[in-house]
Amino acid sequence: MSQNLFVEIEFSQCNKHGEDICGDSFLMQKIEEQKRLIAVLSDGLGHGVKAGILSTMTASMAVKFIASDLEIGRSAEIMMDALPVCQKRQISYATFSIFDYRESGSARIIEMDNPGFMHIRQGKLLDTAYQEVASPRHQARKLRISHVEPRPRDRLVFMSDGVTQAGLGSDQHKLGWRLSGCSEFVLAALHDDPDLSARDLSRRILETALQKEIDKQAGDDITVGVVYFRVPRRTILLTGPPFSKERDGIYARNLDLFDGRKVVCGGTSAEIVARELGREIQTDLRSHRCGIPPVSHMPGVDLITEGILTLTRVAQFLEQGDIPRENHGAAQLAQMLRDSDAISFLVGTKINEAHQDPSHPAELEIRRNIVKRVAKVLQEKYLKEISLQYI
Repeated sequence: MSQNLFVEIEFSQCNKHGEDICGDSFLMQKIEEQKRLIAVLSDGLGHGVKAGILSTMTASMAVKFIASDLEIGRSAEIMMDALPVCQKRQISYATFSIFDYRESGSARIIEMDNPGFMHIRQGKLLDTAYQEVASPRHQARKLRISHVEPRPRDRLVFMSDGVTQAGLGSDQHKLGWRLSGCSEFVLAALHDDPDLSARDLSRRILETALQKEIDKQAGDDITVGVVYFRVPRRTILLTGPPFSKERDGIYARNLDLFDGRKVVCGGTSAEIVARELGREIQTDLRSHRCGIPPVSHMPGVDLITEGILTLTRVAQFLEQGDIPRENHGAAQLAQMLRDSDAISFLVGTKINEAHQDPSHPAELEIRRNIVKRVAKVLQEKYLKEISLQYI
């Protein structure tokens, strides 16, 4: 996205207690050629498999129609007509909230029957104007269309009614947590930590909603999506020695001059950087966990880890979407990459025979493949800006 304003989108989700499948869906799509980001939160009627089908169909169609710029009223009618009818209630129903952002700086919000989104700027909840549009064939279904001109540090919060109805019927929250209660919590959380990431904010809202529930068990599917507009958090990751020793100096200077967080993966790579920059490496043996080698430290470098084993575990964590809250190198690196917006990989191309599968040609060297795997999941699943450079 824009080099001046990065858009971080994250969501947290919880199934209704006793259900194996969530009835809410949250989909994101990045359209590079249009410089555009689309995200949709949909809540299907009821719970479980049927609700999951309704919400998945709705979210998928919404992403497709919005990306094609089909008129929104027509899009909504097609979605409502296409949904399967519930045999019990004889209606087809799924709510949705659509976030449509273009790099030019404008965002369009389209909502139908979900709790209204929050727009937070400088610690205050903004009152956003909207246009209401009714479907000609579905008069009871009304669309709310809002336009936002985001600024750095703005946040948008979207949610299913599992959030606003959390605790419904309990002594403390007879009418549920409601949008007002959630808003107060969000403003307080951002007051305490103005740099709170979209992922952490969505997780905190979800966890707090669960605390409101009777016996802390979700009475409905709960989904929270957060959009955070900010100056990009940049990270550079060096791994593998350069093809020739003459490039070692360039390799180290790229790291030293980078404006952002700095990571080195691999003992040989760390030794090259230490030698070229005249710095010492210190290893923290206490960080050795679960077969993952310990991390090391060097002045001017945020994290030094082992190479192949650690990067492989990082790829697994990112693909699974579950980073353990542990202190070993793979967890630390995965967390750092998730918290970054733009990541530059500088990959050495010298073949390390210790890591080479003799049944494969040299161009399929394992280190480069695992870096591509990490870069791919960061770009496709987490919408990070990625650059790959070989040296």
